[in-house]
Amino acid sequence: MTDLRVAGLVLAAGGGRRLGGRPKALVPYRGRPLLEHALGVVRAGGCGPLVAVLGAARERVRAEAETTGCLLVDNPAWESGMGSSLRAGLAALPADVSAVLVMLVDTPGVTPEAVARLLAAHRAGGGLVAAAYAGRRGHPVLIGAGLFAEAAAGAEGDAGARALLAAHAGELLLVECGDVAVPDDLDTPADLARWTASQG
Repeated sequence: MTDLRVAGLVLAAGGGRRLGGRPKALVPYRGRPLLEHALGVVRAGGCGPLVAVLGAARERVRAEAETTGCLLVDNPAWESGMGSSLRAGLAALPADVSAVLVMLVDTPGVTPEAVARLLAAHRAGGGLVAAAYAGRRGHPVLIGAGLFAEAAAGAEGDAGARALLAAHAGELLLVECGDVAVPDDLDTPADLARWTASQG
C-alpha cells in the first residue's frame, strides 16, 4: 500500500484575535508567513495534493503568501470556528485521495518527520492516526477517506475533528512524535515571542 495519495490540508483561516488581530496565515516564522511554512512541512513530509483553507484577510494572504501548487479554499464562515474550515477543506479534496492529513497553520513545531510518520502509519493500514507527544494526542491528525463524511458532520464550532476522534477512540492510532516535533500552537504574543526567540 505504498501508492496511496494523502492530501495535506492546512487550516489557515484564523484571525489571530489574541495575536492583536494579525491573521495567523501571515504571522512571520523563519522569515516566511506561517502558511508558507506549514505548506512546506506537509509537502516535505510526503503529502499531495495540498489544500489550504483561508478566512481572515484572505485576499491579503493570497497576495502575500507563496502558495504555488496549493488549492486555496475560501471559508466565508471562518469566524464560526475551526469546524467550518475543516468542512470546507474536506469538501474540496479530490475523490482519489486515500486520506487527508490535517495541519493547523499555527503549529510551527510540527516537522516533515512527524508528517512522514503519520503517512507511514496510514500506508501500513491506519485509517485514523494522530501524532502523540509523550503519549498525549496532538496535531497533526490523519483521517482516512472512509471517515470524511462523518468528520464533516461532526465539525462544529472550534471542535474540528474532536467528535470524530472521540467516536472512534478505539480505532485511533497514536504515533509518537515527541522526539522530532513540538505540538505547541501560537495563540498569544507571548507564544509568538517565545518562538521568535527560539529561531535564533
